Amino acid sequence: MLRIKLKRTLFLFSSLLFPVTMWYFSPYLIIQGASEHIISESFIVFSCMLIFSIFFGRAWCGYLCPAGGLQECARQINESSIKTGWRKYIKFILWFIMLSTVLILLVKGNKRIRVDFFYMTDHGVSVTEVFNYVIYYGVILILTLPALFSGRRGACYYICWMAPFMILGSKIGQKLHLPQLHMEYDTNQCISCKQCNKACPMGLDVVSMVKHRDSGQIMDCIQCGECVEACPKKVIKYKMKWEN
Repeated sequence: MLRIKLKRTLFLFSSLLFPVTMWYFSPYLIIQGASEHIISESFIVFSCMLIFSIFFGRAWCGYLCPAGGLQECARQINESSIKTGWRKYIKFILWFIMLSTVLILLVKGNKRIRVDFFYMTDHGVSVTEVFNYVIYYGVILILTLPALFSGRRGACYYICWMAPFMILGSKIGQKLHLPQLHMEYDTNQCISCKQCNKACPMGLDVVSMVKHRDSGQIMDCIQCGECVEACPKKVIKYKMKWEN
């Protein structure tokens, strides 16, 4: 239970700090900076997420993401599980467009590339002017409306531009056989009570993951530990392990 309290506390602070940190998670800022041959703060943050995810998967989503915190609040209004299928690939299309645009802009022309960690911020603070607040509340709507109308973590499934970086990082860690954070399952002890399904903030069918090793759903696991705490038989455990 201590882990869940820690998670919720971190979500609270990350959500409250979002007016300060918004530009650090902005795909627009990466593209705008690339057009001026600038490596922006969001470019650096996304690169760090990729490296982080090589070892810890999508734990960022499960503990620190401001958008995750906002959607956890929206979950109090709409508890239904998300409809997946083809919709969850929308974020990969958006990610590919963003990444392609950035690469094209960076290599275009002969201008020297420079790094600016406080690009388009006021001393590192994102929201400081009236116009910035308009953008801020627009972003809040974009992040919360999918969860309000579609179900748990709707924005994570459909439009999150950060998730593909962490999914890619996880795949890299697996290919390189590096130690990674996993959920370990003791399949024989599972009694199919579905408490884990109810607890999962992503609305995953955790019972199916436990019994059938559903790799398609594992990609969407954010290592938040809600299922670990909810399981009465302690079937699920956190573990750092080397991939074979």
